[in-house]
Amino acid sequence: MAVNCGGFRPFAMMAGEDGSFGYEMEIITYPGSGINSVADLAGRELAFTSQTSNSGYRAPSAIIKSEFGLEAGVDFETPFAGTHENSILGVIHKDYEAAAIANSVITRMKAREVISEDDYEVIYTSATFPTTPYGTTHNLHPDLQKKVQEAFFSFDWEGTQLQAEFSNNGESQFIPIDYAERWEIIRTIAEANGVTYDCD
Repeated sequence: MAVNCGGFRPFAMMAGEDGSFGYEMEIITYPGSGINSVADLAGRELAFTSQTSNSGYRAPSAIIKSEFGLEAGVDFETPFAGTHENSILGVIHKDYEAAAIANSVITRMKAREVISEDDYEVIYTSATFPTTPYGTTHNLHPDLQKKVQEAFFSFDWEGTQLQAEFSNNGESQFIPIDYAERWEIIRTIAEANGVTYDCD
């Protein structure tokens, strides 16, 4: 939406020392729920985060429909939790039977000891998606755009809050990105979900 309607120009995202990046969408449930596979969601409940979220809504909706023949809101109930954290905690506290989440969020929550590995079970893991992009608006002066990029690519992570929060995901630098290439899988999922951009 930001790129197509707002003129957003993404130029960087977080990555590991070796340049690896991204996260996977996972479908989780609580131990003993009786949901052992995606097929078991029929007639049950799968929490989403929000309708604008890739891993929290768009990707699982498209994947579950294409791979398993189950349609959100028809074959299973779809409450919206608002955030990945809410979805994860909702499953652990048995407010939701299952949830679609970004596994990078669950990794950070375990690192903070908010939750543990025994609190949930994973029944599906997707292909890798690109993580959050950082960029500038299209009408920012080119010289300033260049300076913003330089600030990202010269940023020293050592001892920062950023390092404390994201090193658990193995992220330790910003790398250059290309929207056309890196977000192709996201656009494919959006197209499969019938997403259109009304920019008026």
